[in-house]
Amino acid sequence: MGCGGFRLGGVLGHLLLPAGTVVLITWLYYLAPLDYGFGAVAVLALAGGLLLFGCLVLWQVGAIARSARPRLRALEAMATAVPLFLALFASTYFLLSRDRPLAFSEPLSRTDALYFAVTVFATVGFGDIAPADGTARALTTVQMVADLIVVGLVAKVLLGAVQTGLSRQPERSGP
Repeated sequence: MGCGGFRLGGVLGHLLLPAGTVVLITWLYYLAPLDYGFGAVAVLALAGGLLLFGCLVLWQVGAIARSARPRLRALEAMATAVPLFLALFASTYFLLSRDRPLAFSEPLSRTDALYFAVTVFATVGFGDIAPADGTARALTTVQMVADLIVVGLVAKVLLGAVQTGLSRQPERSGP
């Protein structure tokens, strides 16, 4: 079914995929076996996850530039990248809180850790959960700096890939 050469099913699929990706990453976050303490393994897992995140973004840039629908592909990319990024920090906050309950103003459940990661990312900072020791403050600072990189640099790179993808498409006549 279409309208003026515009396939509804294709667009709907491009919109459902990002929603499904967010649900899948969130589900995996809650199922992940986070039963080890905060330490070298957790820090290496965060660093490795952030490296994977960077590789994912670079791969997505090429996919967006080659896509027939670069705007929708960029939406899919963000729906994968941002939840993955937040889940990485939430997992690390959860492990830190579990290992050192006084690291934050209150012990964090997985939901609390995800909530805290999202409020830091969104720069909302309600103040109900706060880092209470040096390690938690340092980790939160790392997320804040990484947030700036994600919002500024990654968004700019993805938008540049959209522009590249659009410029490679043949011009359409009409509105």
